[in-house]
Amino acid sequence: MNATHFEAALLAVPKAVPELRHAVRGYLGGDGPHPEVELCVSELVSNVIRHVGEGTPVRVRVARLGPADDRIRVEVTDPDPRALPVLLDATTDTGLGAESGRGLMLLDAVAVRWGVEQGVSGKVVWCEVRG
Repeated sequence: MNATHFEAALLAVPKAVPELRHAVRGYLGGDGPHPEVELCVSELVSNVIRHVGEGTPVRVRVARLGPADDRIRVEVTDPDPRALPVLLDATTDTGLGAESGRGLMLLDAVAVRWGVEQGVSGKVVWCEVRG
């Protein structure tokens, strides 16, 4: 961990999600609670588990964008350039039940902006929230 950002390499498994939220909370420290950041970290890693596969190696990075900018950027990198996130319409039946498939809708609701950077050997799904 570094004072300017938090970074962790891990396997995307369900038990890693609460541990990751705790580590991010520790990085953000005394600035007060940041439930939006924790939500984004949870949803992005959970999407890797659900759509790329449990046990996929990921890199999670959380960083403040700068002293003149109050945003916090969350990035989750995984090795599958093909499994791109899709923002579903709230009325769309995902076939997965009412609770599933809604993570990006939550992320879209709390993020200032979000997107995907697709590469040859993977992708980065990122979002920015107010800090």
